[in-house]
Amino acid sequence: MYPGAVCLRGINQRKTGKIDIISVCVSTFGLTETVTMKLINSSARGPSFTCLTLAFLLLLQCHHIASDFGQKSDSALIVVDNVGGGEGVGGDEEEEAMVNLKVVQPIEQWQTLKPGQAVPAGSHVRLNLQTGQREVRLGEEQLKYWKQEHREREGTQSSFTPDELKQAMKKIKEDLNTYCPLEELKTDMAQLDLIVETDVQIMRRLLDQLNSSNSTAEQRLNILLELEYLVHQVDNAQTLCSMGGLQFILEGLNSSDFRLQESSAFVLGSALTSNPVVQVKALESGALRMLLTILATAQPFRVKKKVLFAVASLIRHFPYAQHNFLSHGGLQVLSELFRADGGRVLQTRIVTMLYDMISQKELISQAGLDPVLDASHEERVRQYSQVSLEGELLEKGWCSLVPQLLESTEHDYREKALRALLVMAPMCLDKYRSDSSLLGSLLSLRDQYLEMVQSEMILGEENGYFAEIVELIDALQVKMK
Repeated sequence: MYPGAVCLRGINQRKTGKIDIISVCVSTFGLTETVTMKLINSSARGPSFTCLTLAFLLLLQCHHIASDFGQKSDSALIVVDNVGGGEGVGGDEEEEAMVNLKVVQPIEQWQTLKPGQAVPAGSHVRLNLQTGQREVRLGEEQLKYWKQEHREREGTQSSFTPDELKQAMKKIKEDLNTYCPLEELKTDMAQLDLIVETDVQIMRRLLDQLNSSNSTAEQRLNILLELEYLVHQVDNAQTLCSMGGLQFILEGLNSSDFRLQESSAFVLGSALTSNPVVQVKALESGALRMLLTILATAQPFRVKKKVLFAVASLIRHFPYAQHNFLSHGGLQVLSELFRADGGRVLQTRIVTMLYDMISQKELISQAGLDPVLDASHEERVRQYSQVSLEGELLEKGWCSLVPQLLESTEHDYREKALRALLVMAPMCLDKYRSDSSLLGSLLSLRDQYLEMVQSEMILGEENGYFAEIVELIDALQVKMK
């Protein structure tokens, strides 16, 4: 097998005792580019296999490759052809045979199957619980066909000769460079009523359907679900924007159907994640103002949850978007949303967003001390300097809002609140010291988590999750002294 490929090989034994070896290889370095398919007809002249047949075999078997690749087996699967074939032409050169495969011809009674032996397709195989041995007999279809006189007339061959295997193995190496072009494979698949589409073609089709006036709400929801899966790839998200798909997604945010609003926000957030090109295009298209408007108005919880995800994806590592977020009253919108959330889910997402914004600016400022950084980093530092986050947090009362999340019973929510409180400490220290409820919460939580740490240590976890929370509490208490 050549590097970067996964191969499927099958050995076909004919009634004449001759064999065919079929090999289907898939390049793992670019599956969409080439599929290698080979037919080695070492000593039997029978019906030729086309790319159409091999493509069908590949589709049936490719989902087994990942689980079977690299695994060892003490037996081989030999499929006995039940259709007669003609005589073939063999090669002259010989190569050392490494194996001597044996095929057991089943009979009507159960017989023991020894290690290393294989059986024809359709045979019945069982494990004898008394002896621990595998046993085989003819299957129902075989019983109909393999009558006694037919078996005596045709005869059987229990093993391949070394010469036959030598010729077959030689033929495999000779045909390793035989390729079936992708376009030919597509043509063959089309004859099987299979359509091969690239991601770009799929997105174009989905956008046409989304823009169609004949599409129902249910169909649009399914389209958005497919798009959300595709735009996780950076290139696909950028291509979707160049196709005009961003405009369709933003139109979905204005839909009167809450389900379409939710799905559209989900697609947008996924496309924006770690994708600066899409972030810029979305900001230029007015996506931020539209998202903040939805958060500021009466909407179902599930819609606001996905919209909040889209906002966080839009402003993450994007100082210019953060500046616009603050100038459009983003922190005020979030503070009202924080106060209205009784389930703590949105509160946790909001606190996490604030933590990310503060941490990103702090990290950029610290990295700016390195004199060897390039001009693009200097520009990023300049943009972050225009994000007046500290003053906005103080003005909108976040120094008192974030500690409320410590009242949650969820450990994860508490952890995120403690991390946010730590990064906000330089600007909120006076507020912390005058907040008696915060001081009491920290003391109570520390005692509670110390008990949990003792339980972790009993289980052998010296540096467990609860110990980490205690460290966060201790660090915050030190800053407040």
